[in-house]
Amino acid sequence: MNGAAASAINYQQMAFGFLGGLGLFLFCIKYMGDGLQMAAGDRLRYILDKYTTSPFLGVLVGIFVTALIQSSSGTSVITIGLVGAGLLTLRQAIGIIMGANIGTTITTFIIGFNITHYALPILFLGAACLFFVKHNFINNLGRILFGFGGIFFALTLMSGAMEPLKHLPAFTELTIKLSNSPVLGVFIGTMITMLVQASSATISILQNVYQENLITLKAALPVLFGDNIGTTITAIIAVIGANTSAKRLALSHTMFNVIGTVIFMIFLSPFSMFVEKMAQFFHLNPKVTIAFAHGSFNAMTTILLFPFIGVLEYIVVKLIREKEEDKVEHKPRYLDAALIYTPSIALGQVKQEMLSMISIALKSLERSVEFFHDHNEKTAERVDKTEEAINNIDQEITKYLTSLSQEHITEKDGEEISMYLDMCRDVERIGDHAAGIVRDTRYEIKKKLVFTETAHEEIQKLFLISKQIIETAEEALRNNDTEKAFAVVDLHNKLYTKEKEVRKAHIKRVSKQECDVKAGLYYIDVVSHFTRIGDHARNLVEKMIENKAN
Repeated sequence: MNGAAASAINYQQMAFGFLGGLGLFLFCIKYMGDGLQMAAGDRLRYILDKYTTSPFLGVLVGIFVTALIQSSSGTSVITIGLVGAGLLTLRQAIGIIMGANIGTTITTFIIGFNITHYALPILFLGAACLFFVKHNFINNLGRILFGFGGIFFALTLMSGAMEPLKHLPAFTELTIKLSNSPVLGVFIGTMITMLVQASSATISILQNVYQENLITLKAALPVLFGDNIGTTITAIIAVIGANTSAKRLALSHTMFNVIGTVIFMIFLSPFSMFVEKMAQFFHLNPKVTIAFAHGSFNAMTTILLFPFIGVLEYIVVKLIREKEEDKVEHKPRYLDAALIYTPSIALGQVKQEMLSMISIALKSLERSVEFFHDHNEKTAERVDKTEEAINNIDQEITKYLTSLSQEHITEKDGEEISMYLDMCRDVERIGDHAAGIVRDTRYEIKKKLVFTETAHEEIQKLFLISKQIIETAEEALRNNDTEKAFAVVDLHNKLYTKEKEVRKAHIKRVSKQECDVKAGLYYIDVVSHFTRIGDHARNLVEKMIENKAN
């Protein structure tokens, strides 16, 4: 009977049904997640930034955000961004990733409830919200509903396609091997997740296989553990070539799941018995049983490893050393809230912070010009990262000075606070122009525009004068040196003279058709950044010059 049934299996139909269902499932999971993210907007980033002051809060926020957007990888991407921007510590981020592991189990619980009969009406409702209403919130709701309905319709397709497997002797032999060799189960789970790039998809396949009685619970659990490892290896592949923070977080995520798998493989029999007892006690169907096992595994692993977050952080920091180019100060080094009550000392600290911020802005400018010449995207990414740092320090100095102004201060201190607020804005604008050079260069690359060798030489000359202005301004501020302040004005005039020369030379090249007209327009935009940078650098010493005149 089994042999006849096996020979009657239409393998092509089975493969097409399974692959089509899997493709639809992956699309709908992503589409639903996109809808949830669009509906939430920037609030997700705000929640991750503001409510993760400790690793424990990080775990809770990780659960909440991942349950909301239905994507642990989505939470990881936002978290990596915040760590890279210096707004989260690695320890806080590890807590969020632990929470994300628990939050992602919500997907498997949703799949576990049998609402496949309503999949198509939900799909239609989602489509109606998308196509018949012109309102952002309703459109995002449509994306969520369409994705939600599509997930269950896809599961129906996959379940129907896999049903004939129970008659296939080779598949029966594989399940027997899995029962006898849990390590093979972990390997299969890991490889399948790496292949389809989504643990929720492989777990949903496992739920269907278990529901059809094609595999025992004890054989299914190692595959489940392997799914968890597979999704972290995907993350490691994704951060190859990324910055140090991203690599450390990806490695800590992998270590977390590998350690959890090792522990639960040792206690596989007791854990299988626990899940079976709970399934009987709560009358869980096969799909929800797998979801319960998944949730229990992640929750227990988090409880077991949470006290060792510090150890995990120490290991990944030692294994992945920070590169020199990745070292960017994202948070103020000199501002101390305790000094606000002694304004004169606090203003001295603000001056140190300002000088540090000027150095960071100058480094950003150097890298942006380097990118203009060599088009190395890694250099551009470092400028992007530095721009985030400058913006963050600017905000912190502004907050600090605002708090300081509310204290009992002298008229002189008040003038100094006003001066530093203006300076802060100017330094931030220098950073913006450095980022602007990168933006214009990226456009040049995208549109395949080519600047002449002469143009590159002219930009280098403008940069060297701009660099000299910033360095001289920094020196004037550091030593309160009015002579250097006047030297900044002279250099500023020199920059404007050079800029006029460059423009005239450029017009001659265009008229002689020595360079592309469209490239020429964008070249003038790049040139303009340097005169603006010169203006902001001169503004830094204006107060010193005014005081000397008075």
